[in-house]
Amino acid sequence: MTITYFAILLATLPFRFLSYKTLHRIGTSLGTCAYYLIPKFRKRTLSNLSLATTLNLDNKTLKKVARGSLQNLMITLLEYAKLSGEKQIHKIATCLNPERAMELMRDGKGVIFFCAHQANWELLFLEGSFRMKGVAIGRPIKNKQLYAWILSIRQKFGGKIITPKEAIAGSLRALKEPAFLGIVGDQGMPESGFSSLFFGRKAWSSPVPALLAHRTGRPVIVATCHRENGTYLIHYSEPLFANQNAPKEKEIPRLMNEMLQLLETSIAKKPEQWLWQHNRWKQQIRGRLKQRFRHESVCIVVPNEKGILEELPVFRELYPEEFLTFLLPAELREQFFMKDAELLYYTRLEETLLIDFRFKLVYNLTEYKKIKRHYLKLSAFYVLERNQLTREKLSDALRQEVYAN
Repeated sequence: MTITYFAILLATLPFRFLSYKTLHRIGTSLGTCAYYLIPKFRKRTLSNLSLATTLNLDNKTLKKVARGSLQNLMITLLEYAKLSGEKQIHKIATCLNPERAMELMRDGKGVIFFCAHQANWELLFLEGSFRMKGVAIGRPIKNKQLYAWILSIRQKFGGKIITPKEAIAGSLRALKEPAFLGIVGDQGMPESGFSSLFFGRKAWSSPVPALLAHRTGRPVIVATCHRENGTYLIHYSEPLFANQNAPKEKEIPRLMNEMLQLLETSIAKKPEQWLWQHNRWKQQIRGRLKQRFRHESVCIVVPNEKGILEELPVFRELYPEEFLTFLLPAELREQFFMKDAELLYYTRLEETLLIDFRFKLVYNLTEYKKIKRHYLKLSAFYVLERNQLTREKLSDALRQEVYAN
């Protein structure tokens, strides 16, 4: 841990003395290299962009936005060293309408900021805490020394970061004062119990911001950030209020959907500045399936053989919420149906080689060997072939192979 920490500090030290413009050029180059040289980042980015159906990106634009997203990530990482020594945050970040939050706090109580991993997301808290008292919820990383350095950057203007364990008590305390509470709400959280559509796909989110708004009566502002010509522009939405007289089970989804829709609209304006490397649409918690089989977008290539259709329901057992696509022989068109699954048909096995970046996991139940190489070149992290299954009955073999226990 110590070696990693000092290695990172030493490697990033020169960036502290470079201009932001120079950092952005270097970050753009590094992001382009990451796109071509780090398949894990490239595949996840391309797949997640493909899952965002409402963006309607063609393959050329998809790849361009994916490269841009990795470039944005690298720029953000390089800026940590620069921000560690920055004393005047308004040199790089400007809030276009700061008065909106200030007006809401004139009664001596706080406001909830709901935001996303846009552009350099650290600037939302830094710029806000430079002007007013602020608290934000942040998840610690394993390297304690590195996290202490990150905290020193985040808290340099007087803001305070609290852990998820402290979230409820710390948030309630903050909202009793004229302060803002920052919550990053664009992360996939299947353990949360709340889901809604995000870019046209079912996604899980923490309902904590809406729960706090409903409990305290304090407003929510959606804070968004974009990079324009080397500087960052922050915008606050109109305040959203919870109806405290409405039943919580109805009011929480309404308020969360309004917040998430505002984030989605902002992200869609500059999609390359969002963190597409995060699995926003993950559907399962850890531990149920082995890691290599725990993906949200799954393709199953089905052969035309006797008894195969009787085995296919096992995939919905394994993946109760995931996005399943079945590639079926045309002869089986009227013989198989699965709720909420996509059914596509082929007449020749060559037609199963789709140019489709959605699929992170592929099950090839045929003997057609080209499928594995084809999808691994796109976005698939793993392709399971029929000859890898040891049991004769397909459903039993899959349960044995895929379940963690």
